[in-house]
Amino acid sequence: MAKFVIAGRADCPYYAKTELLADYLQKNLPDFRIHKITQRPEVWEDWLKDVCEKNKWSHKNSPIIWRELLDRGGKGLLLGGYNEFLEHAQLYYDVTSSMTTELMMVIAQENLGAHIEKEQEEEGLKTCINPLQVWITSASAPACYNLIPILTSGEVFGMHTEISITLFDNKQAEEYLKSLVMETQDLASPVLRSVSICTKVEEAFCQAHVIVVLDDSTDKEVFTLEDCLRSRVPLCRLYGYLIEKNAHESVRVIVGGKTFVNLKTVLLMRYAPRITHNIIAVALGVEGEAKAILARKLKTAPSYIKDVIIWGNISGNNYVDLRKTRVYRYESAIWGPLHYSRPLLNLIFDSEWIKREFVATLKNLTATGRQFGGILAAHSIATTLKYWYHGSPPGEIVSLGILSEGQFGIPKGIVFSMPVKFENGTWVVLTDLKDIEISEQIMTRMTSDLIQEKLVALGDKIHFQPYQSETELRKKDKRISLPITDDSQKEQVSDEHKDLVPHEEKNPVMSDAADFLNQIPQTTFEKPQSLEFLNGFEGKTVES
Repeated sequence: MAKFVIAGRADCPYYAKTELLADYLQKNLPDFRIHKITQRPEVWEDWLKDVCEKNKWSHKNSPIIWRELLDRGGKGLLLGGYNEFLEHAQLYYDVTSSMTTELMMVIAQENLGAHIEKEQEEEGLKTCINPLQVWITSASAPACYNLIPILTSGEVFGMHTEISITLFDNKQAEEYLKSLVMETQDLASPVLRSVSICTKVEEAFCQAHVIVVLDDSTDKEVFTLEDCLRSRVPLCRLYGYLIEKNAHESVRVIVGGKTFVNLKTVLLMRYAPRITHNIIAVALGVEGEAKAILARKLKTAPSYIKDVIIWGNISGNNYVDLRKTRVYRYESAIWGPLHYSRPLLNLIFDSEWIKREFVATLKNLTATGRQFGGILAAHSIATTLKYWYHGSPPGEIVSLGILSEGQFGIPKGIVFSMPVKFENGTWVVLTDLKDIEISEQIMTRMTSDLIQEKLVALGDKIHFQPYQSETELRKKDKRISLPITDDSQKEQVSDEHKDLVPHEEKNPVMSDAADFLNQIPQTTFEKPQSLEFLNGFEGKTVES
C-alpha cells in the first residue's frame, strides 16, 4: 500500500487540480491513500524550503508530491510536482484530469478560505487549552486597578477566550499586588483562568501574548528635560530585551499613559525589533477628551461624536483635526435615523470658540496630565485592544500611535498618531482619506519635537530645543535685546523650566532591575538612570 502526500499553497490552482485527481484515485483504488497539506501563501516558500532541506530534495513550485511506503517507513520518495503526478496517474492507473482553468481558480480560492477557517478553529481550540497570557507592567498604577475589571468582563478578547493576568511590578509593591490579586479573584469571572504577580525581572513577560505598558515613575528627582528624556531609555531597553527573550513570538505590546508615550513606544521598537509592527501607542484618551469638550459645547453625549483625528505627539504637541468629525443623533431642526450624522463644524457656529477656548482647554488637560487618570487610561487601552482583536466599527476613524513609514509626508522612524482602522487582527493606515492635508508649519512643529525627543534620549543630541516659528523667533529676539544681569537671567531660566519638573513618585521596576540591566550590553548614553514623570510641555493646535 502506498501513501501519497500532496502539499501546496492554499490558493494554488495546480494544487486544486492535483487534489481532486488524488481524491478520485483514493475513492476508486483500495490501496491508494493520500494526505493533504496546505500552507498560507505568505509562509509557503519558507515551509517548502525547510521540507526540501530536511529530506535533501530540490523543488521550488506548488504543489510538491512525495510517496511514503507504509510497510517500510523511512524517508519519503519525491515524485515531483503537478505534471509528474498527472503522468504517474495516467501511466499507472490510466486516469487523467480534464479540469478547466476557470474551475481550477475557483477551487483554489475556496481552498484558501477553508484553510484560513481551519486555522482559526485550531487557534480557538488552543485558546481553550492554553489561556491568553496578559501582562501588565507598573501594576500598582491606578490605571491597572481600573483595567482589570474590563479585561475580565469578556468585552475585550471575547467570552470564549480565557485569559491569565500577570501583574508585574517591583518588590516594594508586592503587598499591594497580593491584595489586588485577591480582589480580582473575587470577581469570579468566567474568562479569568488565573491571576498572579511577578517581581523578578528575569522572569518578566514569560510566554506573554499581550503586554500592557503603563506609566513608570521614579524615586529620584530629574531637574532637566534632557535628563528626563534619557531616563526613559534604560527601562525601555530592559523591556525590549525581556520581550525578545521571553514573550510569545506573536506578542502584542500596547503602550498607554500620560507622559512621553510616543518616545517610549519608539524606544521599545528599537530594543525589540522582532515585533516592531506589533507595538502601538494608545491615542484614544486624547480623542476622548476632545469629544467630551465638544459634547459639552453641543449639549450632547460624547459617544455621539465620531471621527476626531489626533495627529502627532499623543502626550505632547499634537493636532486635533475636526474636518472629518461627525455628530450622530443631534437634536436640532434636522432629524434623521440612527445612522444619520452631520459635520461637527456645521453645528458649531462660533469658530472663535474652537480656535481659542477649545484649544486652550485641551492644551491645559494635556499640560497637567493629571486628568488622565486610571479610568480614562484603562478604558482607552481596553478599547484599543478590543479593536485590535475584533476590528473597529465599520467606517469609523480611529487615532493610533504607530511607526511612520512616510505616510502623509511624516518622516520615517518616529512614532506618530494618525488615522487608522482595525481589521483582521491588524491595523491599516487610512491613507485614502481626502481633504486632510496638514500645513507644512504644523507638521514641522509636531515632527521636530518628536525627532528631538528621540535624538536626545539616545544621546545623539545634547539639548532639546522646542520648535519655534519665524514669528515666535522674531518676538523672542525683541525680548532678549534688553540687557539683564546674571541674577535675573538665572531667575528667568528657573521660571521658564519650573513646570518641567514634576512631583516625586515611586519607581516600580528600576530599583529591582539595576543589577539585571548591567548584564545587558549597553551603548553610549544608555546606562541605567532613574525614571521620572514629566508633565506635557508642548502646545496644541486644532484644525477647524
